[in-house]
Amino acid sequence: MATRANVKPFSPTEARRIQDGLQQPAVFLNMASDWPVCNWSVDQLAVSLGDKHIRFRLGRKDETNWPLFETQCAYVEANLAQFLRWTSGHSEAAVGSFAAYPFSEYWAYADYKYIAHLFQETPSKFQDVRWSDFGFEGRDGQASTLWIGTQGANTPCHLDSYGFNLVLQVQGRKRWHLFPPEDTASMYPTRIPYEESSVFSRVDVVRPDPAKFPAFRTARPHRVTLQPGQVLYVPRHWWHYVESLDTVTVSVNTWIELEVDDEARVSEAVTKAVVCALKAAPSQDNGDTWLNPTEDGVATHEENMQCLNLAVQACAQQPPTETKALKRDSAGLPADPAVEPTPITAAFGPHLVLVPCTSHEDTPGYDATCPAETPTKQAKLSGSSADRPAGAEGFGGPASEQGRVQGAGDALPITTNDLLDCLVHPDVISRVTELLLEKRSGRRPGVTPAHR
Repeated sequence: MATRANVKPFSPTEARRIQDGLQQPAVFLNMASDWPVCNWSVDQLAVSLGDKHIRFRLGRKDETNWPLFETQCAYVEANLAQFLRWTSGHSEAAVGSFAAYPFSEYWAYADYKYIAHLFQETPSKFQDVRWSDFGFEGRDGQASTLWIGTQGANTPCHLDSYGFNLVLQVQGRKRWHLFPPEDTASMYPTRIPYEESSVFSRVDVVRPDPAKFPAFRTARPHRVTLQPGQVLYVPRHWWHYVESLDTVTVSVNTWIELEVDDEARVSEAVTKAVVCALKAAPSQDNGDTWLNPTEDGVATHEENMQCLNLAVQACAQQPPTETKALKRDSAGLPADPAVEPTPITAAFGPHLVLVPCTSHEDTPGYDATCPAETPTKQAKLSGSSADRPAGAEGFGGPASEQGRVQGAGDALPITTNDLLDCLVHPDVISRVTELLLEKRSGRRPGVTPAHR
């Protein structure tokens, strides 16, 4: 018989029901404290993985006003023992590939490391992760990803196209900055650099530049510092930026698939076909590094069209479902008075903490005196060429062309990336997806089955 100390605050069924009802990020407490994965410190992992080399992403600790995308980072291959010696200030001979990157100037991140691959020789480690406690029977470390970073390591602000996210903090603390899907127009979305299932924001949400991205002022940040043993629920399509706060951090996550992902896969297939077609074409302004290092390579147009047709076919075979966008207030709760919000805090007590909506005044370096502006339709879709940070890749051409100052009569030309920001904007891709599915079903656009 389980002791009282091991009793979870929620059963798997209750945890699943809570996730289905949540409409904003929330932190689960006391749900994973007995998981063996909570003992996965970097020191312990260094012993378990031995000399297995892992790819680390490195970025400078310089403070800027634009995101540091993965295409702009350095990469090294090293084992965790070398990583630990690097963080402890050992000699160059002891830290291997890290020797060229002083720890005082760089952060490092081993991100997107699939546990199924890391521990393929010791599959018993999969059982150390128990997402079944959250209502997902059979889901363990084999369907999880490991993240190891140093202070300052971060992922650029983005939204995930598929499913929702459960994140367990194992060692150290991480700061999460989250924004609701309804704020997408204020986040200046882009698909360059291209990564399947990731829509990036062109805003540095920690040190935003309100002069270049005035609409960001209307975005509603939700912030939380995730502590070891806590599990964060990230709802579908919520924007998030994550930064490591302590010398070394470890976290484990899993993406939970949803039925609506079938339609999202059509949207992603459309996006990939358009991006690859335009960026793979020889052009003077296509000299940037546009493909994220997480991607295997540039697919051919024929391969992309095959993928699109398979996605459309799979989606068309699913029974139609009606979905309605739910408007939310600043707290992330239903804004429609006719919709009764689930009384989360009253129903579930102290073991579930909603991530609060905070103010931009809490963002370091944000100029609160800058007047807010309502973005024009064009700004919502792409932002102007003048928004591109000088010297940063991925914003429409070689860095040498990006530092130009726009003056009277000297408007910057529209680039391939500017065009793509409009063509593959989430709102545009959503409509294209609708049209393709209507075409597949034999219906005329905008005509429901009842009116055929």
